[in-house]
Amino acid sequence: MTIPSRLEKANAIRALSMDAVQKANSGHPGMPMGMADIAEVLWCDFLKHNPSDPAWVDRDRFVLSNGHGSMLIYSLLHLTGYDLSIDEIQNFRQLHSKTPGHPEYLLTPGVETTTGPLGQGISNAVGMALAEKVLAAQFNRDQHNIIDHFTYVFMGDGCMMEGISHEVCSLAGTLGLGKLVAFWDDNNISIDGEVDGWFTDDTPARFEAYGWHVIRGVDGHDAQALRQATEQARGETRRPSLICCKTIIGWGSPNKGGKASSHGAALGEDEVALVREKIGWAHAPFEIPAEIYTAWDARDQGENSQSVWKQGFENYRAEHPDLAAEFERRMAGQLPENWQATAKQYIQETNEAAEKLATRQASQKTLNAFGPVLSEIIGGSADLTGSNLTLWSDAKPITTDDVSGNYIYFGVREFGMSAITNGICLHGGFIPYAGTFLMFSEYARNALRMAALMQVPSIFVYTHDSVGLGEDGPTHQAVEQTATLRCIPNMSVWRPCDTVETAVAWQVAIESEDKPTCLLLSRQGLPCQARDTGQIQNIRRGGYVLSDCAGEPQVIIIATGSEIELAMNAAQELAIAGIKVRVVSMPSTDMFDVQDDDYRQSVLPDYIRRRIAIEAGVSNGWYKYVGSEGKIIGIDTFGESAPAGDVFKHFGFTVENVVNTVKELLT
Repeated sequence: MTIPSRLEKANAIRALSMDAVQKANSGHPGMPMGMADIAEVLWCDFLKHNPSDPAWVDRDRFVLSNGHGSMLIYSLLHLTGYDLSIDEIQNFRQLHSKTPGHPEYLLTPGVETTTGPLGQGISNAVGMALAEKVLAAQFNRDQHNIIDHFTYVFMGDGCMMEGISHEVCSLAGTLGLGKLVAFWDDNNISIDGEVDGWFTDDTPARFEAYGWHVIRGVDGHDAQALRQATEQARGETRRPSLICCKTIIGWGSPNKGGKASSHGAALGEDEVALVREKIGWAHAPFEIPAEIYTAWDARDQGENSQSVWKQGFENYRAEHPDLAAEFERRMAGQLPENWQATAKQYIQETNEAAEKLATRQASQKTLNAFGPVLSEIIGGSADLTGSNLTLWSDAKPITTDDVSGNYIYFGVREFGMSAITNGICLHGGFIPYAGTFLMFSEYARNALRMAALMQVPSIFVYTHDSVGLGEDGPTHQAVEQTATLRCIPNMSVWRPCDTVETAVAWQVAIESEDKPTCLLLSRQGLPCQARDTGQIQNIRRGGYVLSDCAGEPQVIIIATGSEIELAMNAAQELAIAGIKVRVVSMPSTDMFDVQDDDYRQSVLPDYIRRRIAIEAGVSNGWYKYVGSEGKIIGIDTFGESAPAGDVFKHFGFTVENVVNTVKELLT
């Protein structure tokens, strides 16, 4: 059997990519055709992976940040032996296929993260590389390097133009993530055409300024030059590396190569035929010769690599049994045996202590209690550590010189921080959290959506959750943010009212396996509400009866967060007036919504139609709970700059207004 050349192997990628896009009449053939030679060198000569076990913990991570060129990774996964059949390749971009328009985590074996929104892939990759470095520092001992892998990224001009790439690559340079290697597809083309009119940065100099190791002017179609550059990048362990690859988008296309016309549309039947002729690919669409498959097949090598690693891990276990057990637990995503007991005890103690604290303070106390039993917890803040209170007592900062810690100073990089957090989560071995003001979740919104889409349990800690932050005014006062976060599918949003609800919210977030969580926390102090054991247990249901009356309630007041205090005080005054009131605390609407109908009816019976919702934010989401006959006390404008008490009074968050609103409802 003839051994295929590198070019022939790369041409298999080109053929599969153009044929799949052509069959779907949708997609991006240019990038896969332009980066095929780079992919062949990386995947055939360097990438450590096992197609038979895509979840092997010490595999190299490969991220296609320019995810629009998804047929590149699908071709690679199919050719190297992953569970991705030729039928799936032919089903590109079709309903329920494993080859969607952009790579999707959990859907396609071997896809490490969902990419497509440009810049997110490189950002996730920074998180993966950071996770690798921290995990290695925490577990590697002597000559036992049980964690020792690279993170490779393909990225294009679009990723470079997106601002998030600046945020994350700057931090990667500062932290010296030497096992992060990025290949820049410098083809000078984006959707609108040649980028000279809108992207003339000296990109290599930019990355050098970040502290990266930059390899300039590599011919992206010269296998020898690519191999040499990759070896050089792998040899630089103190700095992340950027390999600047000059490529021709749509390489092999006689009429569309090097042009924007090959970027985001099928080449056309006639042009596909011309490509076949030019690159010497005489095979029918989706036909790959046996010798090409054999040359690409990575299963035996992958099995051997993993077998060697497994033996090394057993040697490690023999010398460090406790560390080995802890490593296996963390990589399996299992919580410690004493977790439930620890959480239960702390919540009980918190209920008994009944402290009046801001929920951001309650959050920090919860971290102080939970952190010591969770070696996997890692997190930080976007330059608001002292305000978010995300630094707990035993946390250890991660620095360039010592990465064995668990606290990250992200700097003012909300979007980058959130995408890095997702990358850490995707890597495995950690429960990551990230903090900033709730208002600045706006900067990070796409990363939050990606976390929910990927079903990764990242935790986002958002303090200063309403107009209650006071004097900083409407630029910093969250009004619509809580409601819009609740609109994200598969996102759990908690707005606790006191120390106990905050502890439970953290417990639920830590135990989550398939969805991210947003914790919305107050700046101002809030009283602890009295509860019995049953009420404490019902907190995790998202909504529960906090205070009830004798007999059937005339009205139900629903509230969240800081407005619970207002609801309780109003209920007391209404009781004096002979009005029967039930107060429902609803810290998490999404958790309440998934409870069984019997439970939801026990809290909000359909036959009690007089209801009021109180929340210091936009009102539209609450009609679902109060109905057409109910009323909402909310804020449907921007905030005001003034002391918090004055702002709340200005917007009607007073006992008097709640009482009057209830009386109006009952007349």
